[in-house]
Amino acid sequence: MKLLSLTLITIFLAAVTASSETETETENENHDVDWLPHITSWSDKRIEINGQCDLVMLQNAAFAEGLGMNIHIRTKIVGAWSYIKSVAINIGDDVLEIEGSPNPKDEDAHYWFNGEYQSEELETIGGFPVEWEKPTPYKQQYNIDLDSKYPGKVITIDVINEFIRFNLNGDASVFGNSVGLLGDYNTGKTLARDGATELQGFEDLVDEWQVIPSEPKLFHQLAHPQFPDKCIRRESSSGASKSHFSKPAVDVEQAEAICSGTLDNDATVINDCISYILLGRDLDVIAEFLMLRKVHHELLL
Repeated sequence: MKLLSLTLITIFLAAVTASSETETETENENHDVDWLPHITSWSDKRIEINGQCDLVMLQNAAFAEGLGMNIHIRTKIVGAWSYIKSVAINIGDDVLEIEGSPNPKDEDAHYWFNGEYQSEELETIGGFPVEWEKPTPYKQQYNIDLDSKYPGKVITIDVINEFIRFNLNGDASVFGNSVGLLGDYNTGKTLARDGATELQGFEDLVDEWQVIPSEPKLFHQLAHPQFPDKCIRRESSSGASKSHFSKPAVDVEQAEAICSGTLDNDATVINDCISYILLGRDLDVIAEFLMLRKVHHELLL
C-alpha cells in the first residue's frame, strides 16, 4: 500500500444525545458516520444506532456507471455503549475492510483487501486510489479518492484506537441512487427496503437494514448475530458503569473547562467533546483527537 501525504480534514463530531433522532439545519455534501455510532442521513437527520450487528449503510448499484458500491458497518456492544468495530467498502470487484485496535500502542494498519490481511496489493479499490497516513500517534486515515470520476469527491475513514468514523463527501451524482441506513438521497426520508415505507424509529431502521443472506458478505469472517437473528440491543445509558470504558479521569466541570474555551462557543461541538471525555477514554487520546493538547496540559498537569 502506498503511503502518501494528505491534507488533514476538519474533524466533525456527532452529538451524543439522549434522543435517538434530532434534526439539523445545515445542508452540505458531507455525511458522517461516527464511532458511537451516529449517522448523518442525506437530509442531515442525526440518528443514533444502538446495538450490535452488521448493517447496510449504503447500496448503490448505479455508482460509477454500474460499477456499484456497498458500504457495511459492524457495530459492537461494550456494556451500555456500542461503537463501529469495522467498516467494509465494496466497489466493483474489490472489498476493503478496516478496523481499529484497543491497544493505544498498536501502530499497525488493520485492514483486509479482498480477504487478505494487510495486502500489499491495496493501491486502488474499483480503480479509485486509496491513500493512507498516520497523522498522529493515535489516528490513522484512509482516503478513497473519487476524483477521476467525480471531481473533488472522496470517502474518508478515520481510525482512532478501536473507534472508526467515516465521511462520505459527494453529491447526487455520486450517491443519488443510494439506499440503506442513510435513507433516500432525493427525499431525505429513511425508507424501508420496499422504497416506500418511511421508518421513524431507529430500532425499526436498524432491523430493516441488517445485512441479509441475499446481500454480499463483505467482512472477512462472520460475527454474531447474523440474520435471521436480530441485532443485539445495548443496555440503557443508565448501565454505563458496566461498560469497559474506565472511570473518567476528569469530572464534568473539568471536561467543560477543557472543551468550552477552545471550540468557538459551538454548543453542539462542546457537548460532543464533553461526552467523549466522560466516556472515560485516555486523556492523551482525547487531546489528540480534539486537537486540544495545549489546553489539556494547561488545565490538567
